Amino acid sequence: MNILKTKKRWGLILLLLAVIAILALYPLPPQAPIRYYDRQSGLLKTEKVAGEKWLVWLYNNPVGEATLWALAKRKVVSSVYGNSMDHPSSAKKIQPFVDEFGIDLGSAQKQEFSSFNDFFTRKLKSNARPVDTSVTVAVSPADGKILAYANISNNDFIIKGYRFDVFSFLNNTRLAQNYLEGTLVIIRLAPFDYHRFHFPISGSVSPVTRIDGDYYSVNPLALRKMAEIFCLNKREFCIISNPLFGDVVMTEVGATMVGSIVQTYSGNFVKKGQEKGYFKFGGSTVVLLFEKNKIRIDEDLLMNTLKGYETVIKEAERIGVMIINNN
Repeated sequence: MNILKTKKRWGLILLLLAVIAILALYPLPPQAPIRYYDRQSGLLKTEKVAGEKWLVWLYNNPVGEATLWALAKRKVVSSVYGNSMDHPSSAKKIQPFVDEFGIDLGSAQKQEFSSFNDFFTRKLKSNARPVDTSVTVAVSPADGKILAYANISNNDFIIKGYRFDVFSFLNNTRLAQNYLEGTLVIIRLAPFDYHRFHFPISGSVSPVTRIDGDYYSVNPLALRKMAEIFCLNKREFCIISNPLFGDVVMTEVGATMVGSIVQTYSGNFVKKGQEKGYFKFGGSTVVLLFEKNKIRIDEDLLMNTLKGYETVIKEAERIGVMIINNN
């Protein structure tokens, strides 16, 4: 009798595994390409996505979604993978990655790297990103692709029907009240981008606030399925106080396979363009929140966002100017 029960149990297990295997191999729905504007040329281009098939499977397949919930979004998975990118053996991945995504290392301070993370967190030459020193100008804190919303209370965020929840994002009711009709700027860093982030304005800076969370991907392929990701992921923010731009919230958002967010600055006063920190391996995001009527975002960035497209941006490139009349 026990042998019969054991056979039945194993039969059910094998049947379950077969069903899982079939579901895991179920054809994935076609995905619209990720289109963005090149700011310099004005041309609409298509992004080449690192790990695209993996991302589509995680967010559009029932087994993939179960894997995402059970493993992929967990800190331990991102930490383990991120730490493996510190090992000298990971250096062999650098050249294929550079070749696949056409990365120009000419602006990097060094050309030889001890690990993939050493390459990933590379510093640039001091003249690689000239900073607009005008006190009335705010600049991009990072290389990446930007979305900008002049007034977040009037715009749906990323996906129609989902409104950016500043209360959940900041996890601070009193602070969030200051940005209910504020300006939102999102810079998404793909794995092939320069991964150090810098201050967009000068000013006095608050201590860093850290909010625990998950590690979902911030790629648009994932955001199409889960627009609330920015309010679920781990994030760190500080407030930069400037007499012209007011109190600006600068937030770094973790993501799948981001080993860690590292803050490198010190002191309580910072200069525009000064390095703030860096992300270890993985794509991620920097989010800026400005108070109402403090900044006028450049028109091309607003128009491209309104049309549903990101715009390529470089660290230290102008994103907007202060509003002179705050009334």
